[in-house]
Amino acid sequence: MRYGAGMTTSAAGSDPSSRPQAGGLPVLVTGATGTQGGAVIRAIVGAGLPAAALVRDPGSGRARALADLGVELRTGDLADEASLVRAFADVSALYAVTTPFEGGTEQEVAQGVAVVDAAVAAGVPWLVLASVAAADRAAVPHFRSKARIEEHLGASGVPWTVVAPSYFYENVSRPDPADPVLRVPLPATTPLHQVALEDLGAVVAAVLGRRDEHLGVRVEVAGDAPTPQEMADALGVTFEEQPLEAVEARSADLGAMYRFLAGPGYGIDVDAVRARYPEVAWRSFSAWARG
Repeated sequence: MRYGAGMTTSAAGSDPSSRPQAGGLPVLVTGATGTQGGAVIRAIVGAGLPAAALVRDPGSGRARALADLGVELRTGDLADEASLVRAFADVSALYAVTTPFEGGTEQEVAQGVAVVDAAVAAGVPWLVLASVAAADRAAVPHFRSKARIEEHLGASGVPWTVVAPSYFYENVSRPDPADPVLRVPLPATTPLHQVALEDLGAVVAAVLGRRDEHLGVRVEVAGDAPTPQEMADALGVTFEEQPLEAVEARSADLGAMYRFLAGPGYGIDVDAVRARYPEVAWRSFSAWARG
């Protein structure tokens, strides 16, 4: 599997004649009750495509909210490959989100391997994997775990696409009015490639509608690259560079990420991404900050 700062391609041994469509088999999303998966499944529904969500508890409030949108609920767990094989049957595509933030990076790799292996067993016709930009280029544990999953996917024989977003706008906590300071462990003038979750969902919906173009393709996604000072200005607060050592003391993983972002960074061509997906609204950070 090849990587790059924008879009890269490699061969995919599959029949590209079919794609998700209204009235057909659903697109199944893992992590649909979370932030990224939730944004993606809402975009899929908004695009008029049938959608299904993998949920552990179909009776939970978040699961019921998806059902109210017309989403089919399928029960399964990323730690139970047999349940995944059952849930992955009869889909037009699978959008797979894994996470290192519950049980660590090794658990994330195990999740990803289980998803890919279950997709093989269930005959999934197209696996769209959620990764992260620069997964192979950054010495960041939760980037490298996603790179390992990508490598497993590339060797699996499953028709694939990788969607690799950069930093999310929503990662920024809006400052408390009582403490109107944006604290980020980056220099004030360092651009930070980012994307709104809603815009990422729209990119995935666009990808699903253009299957032939995206088979064997890795897409790195950013909609803007404001500096921390520009972010603070958009939020109407002052900026303070947070000591990186303080972040590292709390989390070596996040410390490594911010060291990477302060150095080479994602290196995404924002204009090229925006031009490739004109269907997307592409909110700037300042527009997102205005709500």
